[in-house]
Amino acid sequence: MNLTLEMGQIRNDALLKAIGIAFKVLREEKVLTQEEVYNDTGVHIGRIETAQSNPTISTIHSLCMYYGISLENFFERLNWD
Repeated sequence: MNLTLEMGQIRNDALLKAIGIAFKVLREEKVLTQEEVYNDTGVHIGRIETAQSNPTISTIHSLCMYYGISLENFFERLNWD
């Protein structure tokens, strides 16, 4: 497992990549652009989809609500080591 400490936050690159892929799949399933998601939520989804940001659980929860899935369902979609 590759963990790093960045600006006081633990960063797991494999997990962040898996989260990004899962959100990208959800966005594409809903046929939404990154701009539409940003306009609706205020979240820069592109930074999450490319694993450039380390989203908080609150941000993940807000996006799950936006996409209409539970946190449990979201985390079940993740494929990471």
